[in-house]
Amino acid sequence: MANIKEIARTAGVSVTTVSRVLNRHPYVSEDKRAAVLEAVRKLDYVQNLNAVHLIKGKTSMIAVVLPYVDNPYLSSPVEGILSEANRCGYRVVLCQTNYRPEEELKVFEMLRMKQVDGVIITSRTNAWDVIKPYLAYGPIVVCENAGDEPLSCAYIDHYRSFETGLRYLTAKGHRHVACCIGRRGSNTSLAREHAVREALAAVQEPLRPEWMFYDALSMEAGVEVAHRLAGMNPRPTAVLAGTHQTAAGLVAEARKLGLRVPDDLAVIGFDNHMLGQLLDITAVEQSNKDVGRAACQMLHRYIAEERYEAEKQELPVRLVERSTV
Repeated sequence: MANIKEIARTAGVSVTTVSRVLNRHPYVSEDKRAAVLEAVRKLDYVQNLNAVHLIKGKTSMIAVVLPYVDNPYLSSPVEGILSEANRCGYRVVLCQTNYRPEEELKVFEMLRMKQVDGVIITSRTNAWDVIKPYLAYGPIVVCENAGDEPLSCAYIDHYRSFETGLRYLTAKGHRHVACCIGRRGSNTSLAREHAVREALAAVQEPLRPEWMFYDALSMEAGVEVAHRLAGMNPRPTAVLAGTHQTAAGLVAEARKLGLRVPDDLAVIGFDNHMLGQLLDITAVEQSNKDVGRAACQMLHRYIAEERYEAEKQELPVRLVERSTV
């Protein structure tokens, strides 16, 4: 197998110049760069990445913790992470945990063993006290509000986003409101439940457990919720659908079942995705893709500067009025 000395001889340059070209160093003349790359092609040279990583102390790889790769709610932040990672020259290892603490810990062990340069957590199951010690081995960024914990985070305030939708509905006269949310007991779901409870209390209405739909984040879940609502008496007059997929499935199926949207059932979606725009669904605009992008930007900066200082970045939300309310 060829080595960089042979490349240098073939290209007529120094070993240092070969090293600079292979490591994409900017200060190499174009003619020398071309000569080195031609020699690499002729000699069929394959770079030993393990040796490169050992010398640099970096792998150019980051790990992303997510519970399920097909989770529709988390597909947007992952899309943002992948887009930004590609721009910054990182390869991404997607680590599905199924919300099992031991699987999550395996990812942190990858950080400790220097198999990745950093970790982004889209949704976690371990407590902060379990995660924090791993900061000694490399940067970790989470896609939720870490509060006073010494962890950097990019996030959406889910209380504020649901409150935005609820206040709009109650201002329109709706008092019987159903909600489609995620995993029961998760921080996101608890924040959304809290917003529902307080907004309804402000108009002297109780939160009705039978109108709270958990694990309802997909288009299929929206279809199922439409069928359940159609058979209810009394029936809610409005629904906050926790994702754009849920809202799309709900609106399309409700119309098939003879429910008029918004006359019989008002619907608000979230994320303001193109799918919701095509169906003209009123939405609370919150860019989960931007959350992933911001998290990756933070991680890249920490890796490049070899410095970690906890910071918080909250992404804004706003209501987009359309025809479903």
